[in-house]
Amino acid sequence: MIIIVVVAVIVTVEVIALLLEEIVEALVVVVVVVVVVVVVVVVVVVVVVVAVTVVIILIITIIITIVVVVKLVAVVVVIAAAAAAVSIFLKGVVVAVTVVIILIITIIIIIVVVELVVVVVVIAAAAAVVVVVVVVVVVVAELVIVAVVVVVVVVVVVVVVAVEIN
Repeated sequence: MIIIVVVAVIVTVEVIALLLEEIVEALVVVVVVVVVVVVVVVVVVVVVVVAVTVVIILIITIIITIVVVVKLVAVVVVIAAAAAAVSIFLKGVVVAVTVVIILIITIIIIIVVVELVVVVVVIAAAAAVVVVVVVVVVVVAELVIVAVVVVVVVVVVVVVVAVEIN
């Protein structure tokens, strides 16, 4: 009778150990699947954020370029009209006025180009900051995921070892 009880206890413990082992394997598979899904979602979010940022930067750059070109055209038209008026009334000093007008146009074009370069540099800096922030968030999220997976695996291993010891 005692032998039957001992054999029954041993068989029961072995069955429980096998069941726990299967549960642990299933948990590991679930954890791996969750980690893969989270990493894929994070990558998709990063790609979407970067794409949206690039589109916004392109739209802003196009708008700024249009504004700058309109300003430049308006300035050139005004200066050309002034030059035409001056040349009609002052035929003797047309050459001097033309030189001055060319200098003024050149200075205005330089100012407009510098303004455009400054705007583009500011936009590029803002985009760089957004990309750096997104990358930092992704790296931190992935580190947290890895830490959680490590903790789960350690707990599972401890449970399996404890069950095997008992």
